Amino acid sequence: MEALGLYNYWLVIALMMTGFYIVITSPNLVKKIIGLNIFQASVFILYISMGKVAGGSAPILADQVTLYSNPLPHVLILTAIVVGVATTAMGLSLVVRIYAAYGSMEEDDIEVMDRSETDG
Repeated sequence: MEALGLYNYWLVIALMMTGFYIVITSPNLVKKIIGLNIFQASVFILYISMGKVAGGSAPILADQVTLYSNPLPHVLILTAIVVGVATTAMGLSLVVRIYAAYGSMEEDDIEVMDRSETDG
């Protein structure tokens, strides 16, 4: 019964495996980027849930507060979100460029076109 109390970790595992499955199985490049974003969101949830202290307060000095939460995990996740958005934008721009060059976003089609250009 105690394992069910850690629902946030079960959510992290489900999201992580869903994102990983999408990245591995999907031949579409946009779907792969979406899978990476789902995987990344699961890591964010993991860090934020580990950084929460039950009964903790913001690290602002006050006389009546004795237990503080560490703000470092939350600050690191804010930075990771910014990096993730930039990485996603870069990945999507590469997909747009690949689509303009090959006329497809499917990995298999691009490989076939590359092999035919190299062989002939």
